[in-house]
Amino acid sequence: MKKKNVLKPQHWLGFLLAIAFILVATYAPQISEEGKKTPGSFKQIGRSTDFKPHAPGEKAILGTAPRQFDIFHSIVWGTADAIKFSMAVVVFAAFFGMLIGILSAYAGGFVNSLLMRMTDAFLTIPLVVGVVFIQQLVMVSIAALTEEFTWQMWELGLVQQIGTNALTEFFTKVDPILFAFIALSWMPYARLMNTIILEIKENDFIMATRALGAGPLRVIFRHLLPNAYGSMLIMASRDLGNIVILQATITFLGLGGNSTWGELLAMGRDWVIGPGGRMFDYWWVYLPVTLVVIVFGITWNLVGEGLQHFFRLERE
Repeated sequence: MKKKNVLKPQHWLGFLLAIAFILVATYAPQISEEGKKTPGSFKQIGRSTDFKPHAPGEKAILGTAPRQFDIFHSIVWGTADAIKFSMAVVVFAAFFGMLIGILSAYAGGFVNSLLMRMTDAFLTIPLVVGVVFIQQLVMVSIAALTEEFTWQMWELGLVQQIGTNALTEFFTKVDPILFAFIALSWMPYARLMNTIILEIKENDFIMATRALGAGPLRVIFRHLLPNAYGSMLIMASRDLGNIVILQATITFLGLGGNSTWGELLAMGRDWVIGPGGRMFDYWWVYLPVTLVVIVFGITWNLVGEGLQHFFRLERE
């Protein structure tokens, strides 16, 4: 008798919270309008020279950070930034990892050994050290490419038409931390996909498909991937939360990145312990955003756990 596929309450909670975060990210401009003088994730509602956080009130329902940045506004817009960043990292890292894992497992032999040793070599790199190194490398490369591209456009007489400012603006929008996270996040996907494909490709139905004349692409896309996507989806959903927490941590430590939540925490670090050693005098500076970061991470782990439960029951 087939087991009834019922998710547990915590799994439903994870899915509901994930939907809530996505809705907040989607309707951020309607939930909290941008500031006229400070558009984007940080809205100033007072004098920028005022470095004392103000308690929650009518103008700022969660209070203000130093320099009078609205904490509620930054939390809402930070949700959109967090989802965009984590989605971009997971999509590209999973795609690249899946490609390496599939090709290495399907080829087998020397190719598989070579690509998996390369994957293992990347896994030994400490994440924080790797992120800082790649960030600096990407920034230097972007600066060099910008200079070279601008010079070529100047020689062709096109700089006057498109403007050097436009070129500079285009290259400065590239986020080095995004490249760093992708470069150091694909290895678990490659390892997982490699293990799954190595196990599946020796099954009788794969051997029969090959015997009937099916090419490599047909075998991969029609038979191997459909049997492996569940595990990849579980890993990807969990990574969505972990990546945002790591991004906020790196930004908070001043190692780079532009996590809105991380920057907000960094602004209020001097107010965690208020005058006289009282920790909760300025609770709004750190407590709301800290809780949001924690809940965001827990949410996507619950989603991953729910997906794992779902696929396990489907197999049974």
